[in-house]
Amino acid sequence: MFTGVDFWPHKKIFPIMEVRRTFVTITVGLFVASVVLLAVHGLNFGIDFKGGSLFEIQAKAQPDGKPGVLDIGELREKVGALGLGDVQIQQLDQTSDALIRVEQQKPKEGENPERAQQAAAEKVQNALGEEIEIRRTEVVGSAVSGELKWAGIMAVTFAMVGILFYIWFRFEWQFAVAAIIATVHDITITLGVFSLLNLDFGLSEVAALLTLAGYSINDTVVVFDRIRENLRRYKKMALDQLMNVSINETMSRTVLTSGTTLVAVLAIYVFGTEVIKGFAFAMLFGIIIGTWSSIFVASPFLLWIGVKRDWSGIAKSDKATAAAAAKA
Repeated sequence: MFTGVDFWPHKKIFPIMEVRRTFVTITVGLFVASVVLLAVHGLNFGIDFKGGSLFEIQAKAQPDGKPGVLDIGELREKVGALGLGDVQIQQLDQTSDALIRVEQQKPKEGENPERAQQAAAEKVQNALGEEIEIRRTEVVGSAVSGELKWAGIMAVTFAMVGILFYIWFRFEWQFAVAAIIATVHDITITLGVFSLLNLDFGLSEVAALLTLAGYSINDTVVVFDRIRENLRRYKKMALDQLMNVSINETMSRTVLTSGTTLVAVLAIYVFGTEVIKGFAFAMLFGIIIGTWSSIFVASPFLLWIGVKRDWSGIAKSDKATAAAAAKA
């Protein structure tokens, strides 16, 4: 009888909690490095947050049917001669495709800021000529970009607060704090990688961070739920050993689920368009770091914070006080 294929050595117990200090040291190092990068270098905010214009262009096919080829140097000369300030031109995967970014324009006295940006976009379109097709255009004004940046910050903040209260309600405050530490760790290190690689950070990347937070907390809750079950089952087992058993019991689920999701997101990153690659990259790295935190970060911090052994809802100290009062 066919019973399926098992990819995980279930009888193997990995001593994760025995070397937790090494994992926590690595984690703290990555976290501090990410904070320093964000403080010194910052994020390369996209059009959504900085304002400005973005054009996705493509050279039209040649008469013989071959794909067109963009001359990036010639493009820089054409667009640079328009006097629009900082202009960035990025070659995409195909030699026929490129992105042009134009900074937020300073309006003249009495001129509408949105109109100044629209005028700059029209200049770029006219300068490109008929041999180049504009496939996508985005124009974001300074007021809208400021609102979007604030909305992104609030979205991530409310998500963290919501997760905190959910885990607190579902488990205990110790679990909630450990889960938030792991989730903040995931988001901060992902932002640090965006800063290190100078990748564009816009609204789609904020959406990826929120998705990552939900994915990471789901993995963490699975481990915490097994820890809670084992706290009831193994009354006298040392906490570090109990957590190690719990992590290993859920390891196959964590790794295999993350692996299958990783394959799907990798396909989006490889075969998707430029518009979605930032989102896909954030998810790719986020799944990896989220799996790491669920296994190597959340439980060690939970052990450090401390957790009740008695899940009847009454702490041992409270029981002792109640017993002493009854005798009196």
